[in-house]
Amino acid sequence: MDRTTDEPLFEGGTRFADGAQFIAGRVGEGTGEQSAEVVDPSDGSVVQRVRLASTADVDRAVAAARAAFPGWSSATPGARSEALNRLAVVLAERAADFARVETAQTGKPIKLSSEFDVPGTVDNTAFFAGAARSLEGRAAGEYSGDHTSYIRREALGVVGSIAPWNYPLQMAAWKILPAVAAGNTIVLKPSELTPLTALMFAQACTDAGLPDGVVNVVTGDGRTAGEHLVSHPDVAMVSFTGSTSVGRRVAELATRTVKRTHLELGGKAPFVVFDDADLEAAVHGAVAASLINTGQDCTAATRAYVQRPLYEAFVQGVAELFGTVRLGDPRNPETDLGPLVSFAHRDRVAGFVERARAAGAVIAAGGEAPKKGHDGTDLTLGAYYLPTLVAGVPQTAEVVQSEIFGPVLAVLPFDSDDEGIRLANDTPYGLAASAWTRDVHRSLRATREIAAGCVWVNDHIPIISEMPHGGYKSSGYGKDMSQYSLDEYTQVKHVMYDTTAVARKDWHRTVFGTR
Repeated sequence: MDRTTDEPLFEGGTRFADGAQFIAGRVGEGTGEQSAEVVDPSDGSVVQRVRLASTADVDRAVAAARAAFPGWSSATPGARSEALNRLAVVLAERAADFARVETAQTGKPIKLSSEFDVPGTVDNTAFFAGAARSLEGRAAGEYSGDHTSYIRREALGVVGSIAPWNYPLQMAAWKILPAVAAGNTIVLKPSELTPLTALMFAQACTDAGLPDGVVNVVTGDGRTAGEHLVSHPDVAMVSFTGSTSVGRRVAELATRTVKRTHLELGGKAPFVVFDDADLEAAVHGAVAASLINTGQDCTAATRAYVQRPLYEAFVQGVAELFGTVRLGDPRNPETDLGPLVSFAHRDRVAGFVERARAAGAVIAAGGEAPKKGHDGTDLTLGAYYLPTLVAGVPQTAEVVQSEIFGPVLAVLPFDSDDEGIRLANDTPYGLAASAWTRDVHRSLRATREIAAGCVWVNDHIPIISEMPHGGYKSSGYGKDMSQYSLDEYTQVKHVMYDTTAVARKDWHRTVFGTR
């Protein structure tokens, strides 16, 4: 596909000529010593060069957020709702632009950016515009008999959030929207690999009328900007999405200043196929669920457990369907699968497969980097890897236990229902899972006993703004999206009024005097 015939993918040289920091409603240059390149992983070309944030930039962003907090937190829920409704309109108007830039910095197919990432972000914005007006609390009442009690839900203050590179736009929205809907202000650190749509989102917030300082973005690395943000004494809460190992470090730093933390960490989602499942549906579901975003999705299906009567047919069906997936230029609307986010990450994914192969695994499909795309694109210029199906491995294998974060699906057989559920739970992770069966009792058991924050039945991956997303075990705690997410960003205050107007209360005798 000839790039010269299309609309410009990203005019970074002019759009962010002033820098990749967004503080107090203004774009500015970072003052850190290091720079970073945003690279299009489909061909290795540089999309944008950015100077990274220093700790002083983080301090400026936190100060801007702190200054904006009194006014924003005291705004009525209706006023915050109106601002987010305006934001949803601005985002929808700029949808095509957001999709192009998201594809440029991540390599994800344009059909995923334009049909999933951007519409999902607009819908999330519209949802939180409504949720801003409906904070929940227990009804006021005389619970002690002579006092009236009620609950206030109040904003926390400045939220420091760190978002990952796999869904830069959606993760920015998932961090920003519930925080500001609840009356907080925020400093977001996106990945320095993919900061562009987060900066565009922050600009859209300002254009929609959110006050300066409510939404700030610092583009920096984790060691410098990230750790300083997490440790900052004026940050009241930290929200982090990323690997479990880094999540532990975030929790450790946040503990030093007793911050509230919200961690959405790694995943290794099981895909459990019982012997009464619709085989065709399970095969199609496994291919879609394991390859979405080139497998760079913490909820992607990574471990398929198939009851033995369906095992061979499932392996054959998935391998054949993997072979039909079209790799190519991610801007081509017919491309199904783009590159991984970087060449280093592509090599990491390939390393998992090669170690499995060396240990005796059967590579039933893929297992290598491709050379030509469906559209004639030279894929050797990009960080591409074929959809890969790994069979013949034990439960203890690295490809079964560790998060690969690529287009790799491991498949194992099981015999009894007990065994299938036990294997599904046999990793440190618990973010998402799915169960495939026509039996309502089996499905109820699976949804009850599989330890994961979300269990789909006869599907895998769909998310909706009204329902929460978050994990069990080493996949972290706290929820994104939904009313439950909004609650994460508030603190509960109990207010209690005496109703008797009596100076000497009966309970005073437990401290002085007699009845």
